[in-house]
Amino acid sequence: MAILSTPSPVSSNKRLPLYVFLAIVVWLIAYNLIQPLANWLSFGVLGLATDSRFGESLAFFLYDVPKILLLLSGMVFAISMIRTFFSPERTRTLLGGKREGVGNVFAAMLGIVTPFCSCSAVPLFIGFVESGIPLGVTFSFLIAAPTINEVAVIMLFGLFGWKVAGLYVLSGLVIAIAAGFVIGRLKMERYVEDFVWQIRSSGGQSLDEKLTWDNRIERAWDSVKEIVGKVWLYVVIGIAVGAGIHGYVPESALAGIMGKQAWWSVPAAVLLGIPLYSNAAGIIPIVSALMEKGASLGTALAFMMSVVGLSLPEMIILRRVLKPQLIAVFIGVIAMAIIFTGYLFNIIL
Repeated sequence: MAILSTPSPVSSNKRLPLYVFLAIVVWLIAYNLIQPLANWLSFGVLGLATDSRFGESLAFFLYDVPKILLLLSGMVFAISMIRTFFSPERTRTLLGGKREGVGNVFAAMLGIVTPFCSCSAVPLFIGFVESGIPLGVTFSFLIAAPTINEVAVIMLFGLFGWKVAGLYVLSGLVIAIAAGFVIGRLKMERYVEDFVWQIRSSGGQSLDEKLTWDNRIERAWDSVKEIVGKVWLYVVIGIAVGAGIHGYVPESALAGIMGKQAWWSVPAAVLLGIPLYSNAAGIIPIVSALMEKGASLGTALAFMMSVVGLSLPEMIILRRVLKPQLIAVFIGVIAMAIIFTGYLFNIIL
């Protein structure tokens, strides 16, 4: 159970909002400079060929590490700021107070309309647990948020039509609800790392606590230092794995396996997707290219869902807050749901 901090004295630092505004400006500038800077270092300074495997891997790594760390820091700050307006009791009423099945449905639907990616898994998980939301409901949100997003839906609609886009949303929603429900029924709270239960809730407020904007900013910054300090190494390792796969696994090899009309093509595609790293919007063009080379739609979409929902980098990041037993169950439940979805798509489309 989260320990509520005592009300802090009203801060007299009137410059904090100005500092936050300047930090946002710097953040936006830095974020937009990452891509050209990574390419300049890889292909300009180091002189690597743009079509070389090592060059592609290095550029990917140099781009994604600062990008993810910037996103992680910004998201932790934003989420922590929002959480200062909601006590754990209010959040528990929104999701955790509902019946388990209803809570899973609400959490999965909330995940669809939020722009969170796998890099936000740890701060979101900690925030949900601190607020008393059941473990299964938390997983329904964490599965739906990266797997389904409006950009992916629009791209699928443009490439394959409304039926495929609609089935993608529906199947992702069902997977998030079902997997979260199953994980919740297994009662695996003991496989969450101890520090998650013991961590002080620096973002929430008690019902009788009045916070100024300076107080909220200070608490959000404390959350950034605490959470990013705990997980940054896992982020770097995860991106390094994804960068290696990104540069050295040829697309033709993936298409060759997923194009075979055999019973094992769907589970093979899911297994191939786990080590990769991308979001749904980033992987859809690859899915389109794979289908042009002969991959079936169900197998290709199962591959996409595996990449965004079961990526190895995300598992490495989640290892900071989950014990191996719970990660194994998480992977197993979602993998079975995705495999079923892939077969279903191949049969009906």
